[in-house]
This record gives sequence, structure tokens and C-alpha cells, in this order.
Amino acid sequence: MTKPAASAKAPVYFILVTVVLDAMGIGLILPVMPDLLMEVGASDVAKAALWGGVLSAVYAVMQFLFSPTIGSLSDRFGRRPVLLISTAVLCLDYIIMALAGTLGWLLIGRIIGGIAAATHATAIAYMADISAPEKKSANFGLISACFGIGFILGPVLGGLLAELGPRAPFVAAAILAGANFLYGLLILPETVTDRTRRPFQIKRANPFGALKYVTAIPGVGILLACYFFYQIANMVYPAVWAYYTSAAFDWGPRMVGISLACYGISMALVQGGLIRVIIARLGEMRTVYVFLWYNAVMLSVITFIGSGWLLLALTPLSALGAVVAPALQSVMSQRAADNQQGELQGVMSSINAIGMIVAPLVFTQVFWQFTAPTTPVFLPGAPFMAAAVLMAVAGAIYAMGLRVSGPAGAR
Repeated sequence: MTKPAASAKAPVYFILVTVVLDAMGIGLILPVMPDLLMEVGASDVAKAALWGGVLSAVYAVMQFLFSPTIGSLSDRFGRRPVLLISTAVLCLDYIIMALAGTLGWLLIGRIIGGIAAATHATAIAYMADISAPEKKSANFGLISACFGIGFILGPVLGGLLAELGPRAPFVAAAILAGANFLYGLLILPETVTDRTRRPFQIKRANPFGALKYVTAIPGVGILLACYFFYQIANMVYPAVWAYYTSAAFDWGPRMVGISLACYGISMALVQGGLIRVIIARLGEMRTVYVFLWYNAVMLSVITFIGSGWLLLALTPLSALGAVVAPALQSVMSQRAADNQQGELQGVMSSINAIGMIVAPLVFTQVFWQFTAPTTPVFLPGAPFMAAAVLMAVAGAIYAMGLRVSGPAGAR
């Protein structure tokens, strides 16, 4: 009895490890990017920062464009080949980045990496395939928790490996991705069957075409609108946290790192375990509604908080709001047909990518407006109030969706 149980869990471990490695891959390279960019052509730190912004934007744009395509391919050809190919491509991307001798090759690497990272949606679709309806929120929470863990481990490991040179983290990432590919090759079964397989259609394999078909699912359109505003609002943390804490509390890199690690660990605990307790008590429908407004309140509190230590103490409480994403994913996943899970998750990944592009532009502008030397009101926390407003909009849209479709539509 033990052996089959262990075998059944092996695919879940592969999915979780894949998500951790995806997140680590983002954070692993952050400590070395300035040095690497200057090594391959950027003349100074300012130009390195400019190129770093270009590479980040290109990475996000590729995710936006290709997430629905990858999701549709997984609905047609299966999750296993898409996940394995993307893992192999990710390994190749890290090798390219490790060997790149020009800025152009780094750009090619980030394009390939963005496309490969679009398979995050396929990993979620795989989890949806193997999860009972009542277990989806908890299992989506595990994926989110693993992403948080990877994002914490990445910069730490990258900083340590940087002592060996700016290319060492890429070599390590390539080895990890290659090992995960071999692990998946050995243990990953297919979850798409002839019954759930859906023909691949070009008109649906792009962000706009996929959005049209996904929003045709009753009630999903309004839930995606809620998810859109939630994602942008929630990305205020990575967008301005370092600038906000520096201006408001004079925190240096050490305290910024400690606070982000505290938030990441708290979020992982919430999404990896506490979400099961919350949903068992409130249900998915009420969990999403309550914690959207909870997030709006917490963001408002952060706006006006006057003590850095109080902010640090409140960080675990603000992380409680992380239950929204997996619960909302589950609500939408249960509405979609089995042969649309990849397509739905692809659209959601495209929305995530839009958030990665839009949030830094919006929130850094708000921060500048309220911290510039000429500002009439000095309020470094202003971006969090802007985020609170967006979170309230998400809450209002969700409430509207409940009135239109009723409780059954948001289970």
C-alpha cells in the first residue's frame, strides 16, 4: 500500500519542484545581473539598470503572449510533453545566459526564458486535473507557496554563488532544471485523456482569442476582471517595497531583505497550510470575498503606518490575504470544462504578466509624485493607498459577480 501512495505523490512533487525552480530562476539571477550586464556591454551601472529593465519587460511580455498558446497546446497534446519540453528549454535558456558574451544573447535568453516560464499555467492545469473539486484551492495554495519559497531561496542562493562569478548562478540553475527534467521523464504520467483532449486552434492560442472563449464560460468573465485588479494591486509589494521602506524608515538592503523574507515565509505558510483551515470554515466563495476586503484594509493601514518595527510586526497579518489567489483560481477552475483547464490557466498567466508590466509603472509613478522634493504632501505609502483602491474595485466586482450568478457560481 505504501508504494502506490508514494508513486501517486511523485507527479505532485515534480509539479511543486518545477514551480520552486521557476521562482528560483527569477530570483537567482538578480544579485548578479548588474555585474553580468556590465561584463557583456553595459558601460556603467545606469546603463545596466536600463538593460535590466528591458530584459524584465521582455520576459513578462513573452509570458503574456505565450501563456494561452502553451495552455492550449497542453489541452491538445497533454500536460506531460509540454511540461517536459519547457523544463528542457528552461535548462537551455540558463546555459545560453551562462555563456552569453553580448547583450543580444542575454536578450535572446530572456525571450526563451519568458516563453518557457509560460508553462507555469500548465503546471497549475496539471494540478487541477489530479485534484478533486474540494481540494483544488488547497492544492493551488501549495503551488503558490512553492513559488514563494522559490522566490525567497533564489536571491539567497544567487548571492552565495555570485562569489564564484556572475555566471555561476546560471550554471547552477541549468543543473537544477536538467535534474528536474530527468525526474519528470521518469515519473510524470499524462493526465489528459481522449475524453478531455481538445483540438488545437490558432484563433484560441493567443491572449485575445483565448480570453474570448474563456469569458464565454458563465460567470468566468467577471471573475477574471476581479482577478485582474487583484493581481495589479497585490504587486505593489515587489514594485515599491524597497523604495517605500527606504524613504519612510531609512531601511537599508539588510532590513529590506529581512522584511521580504518575512512576508514570503508568512505567505508560504498561509498558502501551503492555513488556507485549508480558512476554506474549511468559510468556503471558497466567502474566503475570496472576505479577504479581498481584508487586503484593502491592510493596504490602507500600511499607507499611514509610522513605525518600521510595527510594519514588520504586521507583515504576517498582511500575508493572510494571500489566500485570495488560490481560492479564486479554484472558483474559476471548477467552472471550466476539463478540456479548458490549460486554456483558462493560460489566460490567468497572461493577466499575471500584465500585472508584472503595469504595476511597476503605476506604483513607482505614484511613489515619485508623493516623495519628490516639490511634493506638497510627503507620503511614501501612497502607492499602497492606490493599491487599496484597486483591491476595493476587485472586491466590488466580485460582489457584483455573486449578485449576477448567485452563490452556486462562486463555490
